[in-house]
Amino acid sequence: MGSPKLLLPWDGKTVIEQLLTALCRPEIVAVYVVVRPDDIELQSALSRTAAIIVIPDHEPPDMRDSVELGLRAIRKRFTPVDDDGWLLIPADHPLVEPEVLDGLLRRWSIGDCQALIPKFGDRRGHPTLLRWSLAAQVEQLPCDLGINNLLRSSPDLVTEWTTNHESVLADLDTPEDYAHWQQQLLQNTSLIKR
Repeated sequence: MGSPKLLLPWDGKTVIEQLLTALCRPEIVAVYVVVRPDDIELQSALSRTAAIIVIPDHEPPDMRDSVELGLRAIRKRFTPVDDDGWLLIPADHPLVEPEVLDGLLRRWSIGDCQALIPKFGDRRGHPTLLRWSLAAQVEQLPCDLGINNLLRSSPDLVTEWTTNHESVLADLDTPEDYAHWQQQLLQNTSLIKR
């Protein structure tokens, strides 16, 4: 991206601030952010928020390791039970719309989901809502496998929640992604497929 993407401007905030603002809801007890130990600038930005910062002693090699570090930190501070939920969302996913969270939480409240994933068209997106019982399964995966492998290899664990909000796909991996979603924001066009 040419610069730290989580600190890029986003609708009057930074990308990470936008995400944390969206997650500030009474149903969400705490938000954990795993940060590389050498990312002092991001640590400083996060220190001005309500997020709980997890700084490992080494740089996590991939998302799966970051997730495990976050789960261990949650387990250390709270006493989650199997039916509690945890929300998994990449930090470079700033377009978490309230309507999407509302819809996911409504669907989750039925009580029959292990992993609830939003789907737009034929693509799965974020955030993903999982039962705490799956945290142990994540930690038991072989080292070379990610969380997506668990969800793909056990389709009975997954419930897809279809949405007309394209924002569930808004991931900022490239400068083009950032420009595309910024353009959507600037044009103030609806991200909802009619």
